Amino acid sequence: MSDEQTMPEGVEEETLGVPVEAGSPESPESVDSPEDADEADEGDEGDEGEASAAPTRSKREEALTNEGEIAADYIEGLLDIADLDGDIDTYNEGGRAHVSIITDSEVLVGKNGEVLEALQELARLAVMTETGHRSRLMLDIAGHREKRRVELQDLAADAIGEVKETGEPVRLAPMNPFERKIVHDAIAAAGLVSESEGEEPNRRVVVMPKA
Repeated sequence: MSDEQTMPEGVEEETLGVPVEAGSPESPESVDSPEDADEADEGDEGDEGEASAAPTRSKREEALTNEGEIAADYIEGLLDIADLDGDIDTYNEGGRAHVSIITDSEVLVGKNGEVLEALQELARLAVMTETGHRSRLMLDIAGHREKRRVELQDLAADAIGEVKETGEPVRLAPMNPFERKIVHDAIAAAGLVSESEGEEPNRRVVVMPKA
């Protein structure tokens, strides 16, 4: 081999030894923490769409998938103990892990979804125990949340009509955070203003005319 074809000494080593900059896809600092999602308020998920490196999103997606699997295993154990039937489906949406129990029975939903909310908190605790991070996991049973979403959107539409007609604020019945967010979103989409008042479990949405 001629001297012209010889690679200068040290070139390969220097190329491989270039340090990785903080924030690059290879840097551990660029991986989102599962508990970052806890910072989002009831009606504030606007940061989910911000641009980020594809590997970072992949890591986040993997973390959410892991949350769903942990919660699904926990729920499956509860169903076995209670001798109840139901298929379990998991998916990720809106920056959250979702677990859905597909069943015709609403025994695990309870009055006004009280049993469902309690089971959701237990599933979140199971995930936190396993991962060390708080979870925003959403649990649905027998399609209760989707049916409730439609009801709340209709309720919000009625309140919007009343506020526009009278120009006076309308106070709705107490709701849990999930339900209040649905109403807040509907009010904002209609161009009106809303806020929450009171303390849990009697915290409610107040719909107000646009200033």
